[in-house]
Amino acid sequence: MNEATVIGLADRSLWVALQVGGPILAISLVVGVVVSLIQAVTQVQEQTLTFVPKLAAVAVGMILLGPWMMETMLGFSATLFSGMADYGR
Repeated sequence: MNEATVIGLADRSLWVALQVGGPILAISLVVGVVVSLIQAVTQVQEQTLTFVPKLAAVAVGMILLGPWMMETMLGFSATLFSGMADYGR
């Protein structure tokens, strides 16, 4: 296994991690900002108020995006395992 192969695998794995984790993190970020704005406008300063909407939004996002995320990870894993013999050279 040469350096180019290692760098290519690392690059691809980071890209897949960004693709899979990015949408869920974006959903959590958007919901957190919206809830914070609502808290600032209404002057309700309850710390636990942000937890439930974020949890619900992430759960809905996982339900909607779960099949695509699993397909992406399985495709990457299949590519990785199919090239395993070539990586040992």
